[in-house]
Amino acid sequence: MIQCSFQRYEKKYLLTPAQYEAVRAGMQSYMTPDAYSKYTICNVYYDTDDFRLIRTSLEKPVYKEKLRVRSYGTVNDAGRVFVELKKKFDGVVYKRRVVMEAADAVAYLAGREPGDDTQIFREIDWFMHSYQPAPKVFIAYDREAFAGTGNPDLRVTFDTRLRGRTEHVDLRSGDYGQSILGGNQILMEIKIPGAAPLWLARLLSDNHIVSTSFSKYGAYYKRYILTRQTAPAAYSYQKEVLSVA
Repeated sequence: MIQCSFQRYEKKYLLTPAQYEAVRAGMQSYMTPDAYSKYTICNVYYDTDDFRLIRTSLEKPVYKEKLRVRSYGTVNDAGRVFVELKKKFDGVVYKRRVVMEAADAVAYLAGREPGDDTQIFREIDWFMHSYQPAPKVFIAYDREAFAGTGNPDLRVTFDTRLRGRTEHVDLRSGDYGQSILGGNQILMEIKIPGAAPLWLARLLSDNHIVSTSFSKYGAYYKRYILTRQTAPAAYSYQKEVLSVA
């Protein structure tokens, strides 16, 4: 059964390889690999032409929302994808998603085909009507995932090889892209409905691991898109000054 609604806390941590090894060793008695264990996640993020959604998100408002289409591995037209509406309010993440074939999802979000008459589709329709977004950035990463042995709602994931692109922004076009994380950092995420168990809090404290505010899409935007947007403005200003002189 595919879960289509989530409500939980999500904490992110940037680890060194040594911290990663320490966490993996420390969680062995409490966590087990999930049903798929290791896989590649591909995402297409929808945004406005002026990247309003990611710019707003980076300002860390109390409420923010985004729309993405996700697949596990690369897909063809008939491959299964998830159209996900993700919201965050006061630290709590709410995710709603529907399952479609890749070609149908592209047609639906482009307005060429209607969605089903369900609550989640109506929420996505309202988002599309409000923002008029289009596919802007592709983000992929390789994930290693674990679930709590006594608490399956506790999930810990490790993401590596974060990469993105702004050309061929389609889940059917492969999982290549420009590197997002520098060096050999590993992104760890802890997802849980409530407070973290004591053993996990101690494990993080003993290894000097603290949470950080990190967005994969935001990191790509700042590294590769924002620099392109600001460079022409700086060039134009410099050209104007030189012509006046």
